[in-house]
Amino acid sequence: MTVALPRLAALPYRAAAAPDGFVERRRVRRLGVRKQIPFARLLGVALLLAAWSAGSHFGWLDARKLSAPWTVLDTGWDLLRDGSLTGNVEASLRRAATGLGLGVLIGTALALVSGLSRLGESLVDGPLQVKRAIPTLGLIPLMILWLGIGETFKVVVITFGVIITMYIQTHASLTTIDKRLVELSEVQGVSRLDFLRRVVIPGSLPGFFLGLRLSITGSWLALVVVESVNATDGLGKLMSDAQNYGQADVILVCLGIYGIFGLISDAAIRLVERKVLSWRRTIAT
Repeated sequence: MTVALPRLAALPYRAAAAPDGFVERRRVRRLGVRKQIPFARLLGVALLLAAWSAGSHFGWLDARKLSAPWTVLDTGWDLLRDGSLTGNVEASLRRAATGLGLGVLIGTALALVSGLSRLGESLVDGPLQVKRAIPTLGLIPLMILWLGIGETFKVVVITFGVIITMYIQTHASLTTIDKRLVELSEVQGVSRLDFLRRVVIPGSLPGFFLGLRLSITGSWLALVVVESVNATDGLGKLMSDAQNYGQADVILVCLGIYGIFGLISDAAIRLVERKVLSWRRTIAT
């Protein structure tokens, strides 16, 4: 018994004979990179703000629990004029930047040691995997016992969280290089140093940038927590005081600043990533 198989569609750009003798060229449907829409990621933010404004305007939202957007803007302007917002933002940025910078350097260095050496992996990977299983914020009581509640404690907690994120992403990229690239390098007689410089390090950059983006988010999260522990300044301290006095508008101002800084930092990392990894094609659906 013979089963008729369905005819496969013609491949892109495959020539087909036309009745009049001309050659017809089929149009290709692109499945890879598509042109990005400018500011497309802000569309969801704009819709959320519109829904918030409508709910406040028509009285669907309780102003005591969720202040209106215009009230939040007025409160933010008042805090900016009296100088309290500027000082707290500077303190938070200093802590977050210090912890992030130290965490990125240490986490990347440990990933290189562990990912490029069997001995390094034996010494480094085990302790860091144990630390990964322990929430960084769960170390706060121990850090307070060791370091007190000063600036060092806050920076160290942020640094610990960033180290783990950077290590996991970078190490995974270093140890999962495409096997075909390894075999091709062996056939071409590439030295180990050139293999690391031209294949392994460039191949691990996507994981490095992903870890960097996640680390920025994690540093802000840790910052909010550590600044609520007997801090004298910072956005977390401002939010903690506003909670005690029921000032929802002040809390929303601080959350808005966190969101703005998060969007700006993520956009900056994306821009650098596109420049550095211009050779990589991404899929856009």
